[in-house]
Amino acid sequence: MVTGDGPDGIERLWTPHRMAYISGADRPTQGYDTPSGCPFCQAATDNREDNLVVARGAEVYAVLNLYPYNPGHLLVCPYRHVADYTDLTAGETAELAAFTQAAMRVIRQVSSAHGFNIGMNQGGVAGAGIAAHLHQHVVPRWGGDTNFMPVIGQTRVLPELLEETYQRLRPAFRDLG
Repeated sequence: MVTGDGPDGIERLWTPHRMAYISGADRPTQGYDTPSGCPFCQAATDNREDNLVVARGAEVYAVLNLYPYNPGHLLVCPYRHVADYTDLTAGETAELAAFTQAAMRVIRQVSSAHGFNIGMNQGGVAGAGIAAHLHQHVVPRWGGDTNFMPVIGQTRVLPELLEETYQRLRPAFRDLG
């Protein structure tokens, strides 16, 4: 929500939903290290539509990131609670790669992404927010999609709500097979 000029002449973009992420208030008391506290393990078994899982395979699934960098930012996760890429089975590795390709195709089709950032952070020191459950980021990019806001204002401007992104991506994944 953007509000008008304050007494200091600065417009403010309010993103209160991010406070849970910043403060860690939404983290389970037992942490993410066990499947019972892991949001990826919970999403893997939760069949509700509002869990933001856009596609399921035999060994991995794709879910929208709750704190996206851009609309369509999703995570490809193995169902198995495994932390390290080298611990994936051959089947998990192959399906993770295939799902990443499918995600790129779907996002290009649905939102005409110009490029992608793809990768995973292995371990907390490498930037993994949930290091106990491996997940690969697929972040769509467009020319001019970043500006001074993240650097100066420590705020991301997202032009679409997660629910809207879900409603656009889910049917496209189904159509892709």
